[in-house]
Amino acid sequence: MEVFDYLIPYALDWFNLLLRWLHVITGIAWIGASFYFVWLDNTIRPPAPGSELAKKGVSGELWAVHGGGFYNPQKYLVAPSELPKELHWFKWEAYATWLSGFALLTIAYYFNAQAMMIDKAVADLSTWQAVGIGIGSLVVGWTVYDLLCRSKLGQHDLAFGVVMFAFLVLSAWVLSNYLSGRAAYIHVGAMIGTIMVANVLMLIIPGQRKMVAAMAAGGKPDPIHGQRAKQRSVHNNYFTLPVLFIMISNHYAMTYRHQHAWAVLAAMMAAGVLIRHFFNLRHRGRTEWRYPVAGVAVLLALAVAIAPKAPVVAPAVSFAQVQAIVTQRCVSCHSDHPTQPGFAAAPAGIMLHTPDLVRQNAAKVYQQTVQLKAMPIANLTNMTDAERAQVGAWFEAGAK
Repeated sequence: MEVFDYLIPYALDWFNLLLRWLHVITGIAWIGASFYFVWLDNTIRPPAPGSELAKKGVSGELWAVHGGGFYNPQKYLVAPSELPKELHWFKWEAYATWLSGFALLTIAYYFNAQAMMIDKAVADLSTWQAVGIGIGSLVVGWTVYDLLCRSKLGQHDLAFGVVMFAFLVLSAWVLSNYLSGRAAYIHVGAMIGTIMVANVLMLIIPGQRKMVAAMAAGGKPDPIHGQRAKQRSVHNNYFTLPVLFIMISNHYAMTYRHQHAWAVLAAMMAAGVLIRHFFNLRHRGRTEWRYPVAGVAVLLALAVAIAPKAPVVAPAVSFAQVQAIVTQRCVSCHSDHPTQPGFAAAPAGIMLHTPDLVRQNAAKVYQQTVQLKAMPIANLTNMTDAERAQVGAWFEAGAK
């Protein structure tokens, strides 16, 4: 084996690890800022009429205590009378999150499209076709969203939300008909993330720059820029919980491997939006339990709907038969020295190259190959339904 045959996958694993870490760190910073400022907008209270704050143009303020200090944030209706010498801009959290996320998407999916994006049982695509669909979905997602925002529909929050949700569900359905379940999910998430960062890059920050420039020139800022930025900022806030679910969904094959994975994703996104809406209303002083109750009800109904079916009694299968299947279909990835291109180490650290290891990991093999049919990844080794049934029969008989 050439040295690069195993060093390149190893190096990619390191890039994957570091980018994933960076992506989580920057994502926490960005989402945390989104949560904080929407909370702040919903929580500040208007000053007393005729007070000094009201005369200064302050539309709301609050007092808070944190970390041993007292804070008194204030929000101006449009802008203060004089431009402050220093302004803190909240933008790099968003940019760093998207850049690290796209780099991670490239390394984990685009560089390994045959394993991570293509499922020949779904669509027999080439690498470039799969990657093109993935990148194209990001462009289409932002374009449709931005056009909807700029249309008359964008002036009606509820109607806009319903249409945008329907578009995301449609996108999930379309992608599920071309890409593997895992890739379809991650691209819906990447689509939402792209919309969120494009809001910051192409509307929120430019609008704020125009307001600052107007003040620097001695003029009065146009409030329309602030209104548009606020709308997009609130949209980003509602996108956060669906995106967070998608970020962790690749650990739960019961969702993306389901026959109707797009519907599972729709239910999870709906639950996230309902729960987020509850908190946004609560911060305004309205506690409406119907929203989290509805969200939890959706999650419970989904859990029941996608629960695995009871196993069917099948003829006895010997361990030798199962080991032969595992050796042929699984060991190329799940061994101490994987031979499958793109893998420097066994996925999830699960190794199956000896009889003892197969028995030790029997429950995981059963779950991933029989219940979820998540393995082999993209069915690269062409495990048949008959072989899955044999593995299932062996495990259900006691895995002896």
